[in-house]
Amino acid sequence: MSTVNELERIQNQAPEKMPVNADTEETLFVEANAIHLLLVDDETDFRESASRYFSRKGFNVSQAEDGEEALNISTNKKFDVVVLDIHMPGMNGLEVLKRLMERDPPPKVIMLTGGGTIENAVESIKKGAYDFLTKPAKLDDLDRMIRRACVTQELEKENKQLREVIKRQAPSSELIGKSEAMQEVFRLIEKTASSGKPVLIQGESGTGKELVARAIHRSSPLADKPLVIVNCAALAEQLLESELFGHEKGAFTGAIAAKPGLFEIADGGTLFIDEFGEMSGGLQAKLLRVLEDGSMRRVGSITERKVNVRVIAATNRDLEQEVTDKNFREDLFYRINVLGIMLPPLRQRSGDIKLLAEKFAGEDWTIDDEVMERLTSYSWPGNVRQLQNAIERCKVLAEEDRIELKNLPSAIVNAEPEKLRLAINNDIDLETLNKIHVEESYNRCGKNKTKTARALGINRRSLYRLLEKYEIV
Repeated sequence: MSTVNELERIQNQAPEKMPVNADTEETLFVEANAIHLLLVDDETDFRESASRYFSRKGFNVSQAEDGEEALNISTNKKFDVVVLDIHMPGMNGLEVLKRLMERDPPPKVIMLTGGGTIENAVESIKKGAYDFLTKPAKLDDLDRMIRRACVTQELEKENKQLREVIKRQAPSSELIGKSEAMQEVFRLIEKTASSGKPVLIQGESGTGKELVARAIHRSSPLADKPLVIVNCAALAEQLLESELFGHEKGAFTGAIAAKPGLFEIADGGTLFIDEFGEMSGGLQAKLLRVLEDGSMRRVGSITERKVNVRVIAATNRDLEQEVTDKNFREDLFYRINVLGIMLPPLRQRSGDIKLLAEKFAGEDWTIDDEVMERLTSYSWPGNVRQLQNAIERCKVLAEEDRIELKNLPSAIVNAEPEKLRLAINNDIDLETLNKIHVEESYNRCGKNKTKTARALGINRRSLYRLLEKYEIV
């Protein structure tokens, strides 16, 4: 029987089923003849031998003897895996790899290299190749590697589909709001998620800036990469520098071993920097360098390191005013504010309060009408976080599964609903309204800052800032 007839006989048989995860005993399979393989090598004997081997396995195999032919073939036909020799006449494998990686989606590329060109093979991995084999390559080793590449490709497809589902659901999964202001926030989340540019989220304390950051990351192409979070207000300057950029052994007292920073840990993913406006001038300069060219140094090191991190920053400060007052670097502000999202305070989206309260309470709880009336007319200086804390307090104090007026915090019960509702609905001097409630809560708590912060649902640092802002003594 001729080779051609033998190949036809094999290809007409039921195709071999290939386990998606070849290293485990999982029972997920793909059809082998669904795999489109391109072999690119100027050595005719190896190329023909490999083609026969994989054709017998049921693969759909194509061949190319040089880079130019490979690119021409792959322009008109989509390949799942490309086996690519590094050294070929004319266009070399690294250049072909670069062109293949520009395809959408790119194929999985396995590089073939001679024993003396391992450095080129390693470089190819950095440029997007899946893996490499040194020549002469055993076909069964190449077979296993192609199968693993198919595993990765299938999982990536599933992850992409999952990210698309999450992307559609993300705004409604944690962030809630039917108000026009929140619909604009959802629109901006969707727009900014697909970009790799820095994002600056601004808004008062408790408005949900971290939730927005998580939604952006979850809806982005980096969703399967790390999301690393750091709060600038929670750490002293030296500790924050070490936390962000890492340090070498002996860099300072207590540095008993080298430690990578959060930029290194987040490499390839997203770093969320909360309370961004609290960062000192020296750290602002170091951060600007990372944003400009991805360069950073650990504390105590002279070695430059390169990282690829998307930065999302959040602050409750007016950074534009901080720049005017020379408290924040202008160049860093414009670098980080490429894409900006401004979160509205809860008092400007009072129509969302009922939705939020019912979410925080849970499906099995009932909220009395007079309670809901107080909630919707209150000014909420601590925003969504304060509302959540208030509902959680009510649930602890409530009898059975019903929230009554007596369960509400005194700061809300003792407010003047009609006056507040008129002010909110007519947008009359909301800053003055906010100041009144902060001052009333402060006096009601005997000017005890800890109790006042708890009553308002904010932290002490935010309370100090409000007291200073409103000149309350």
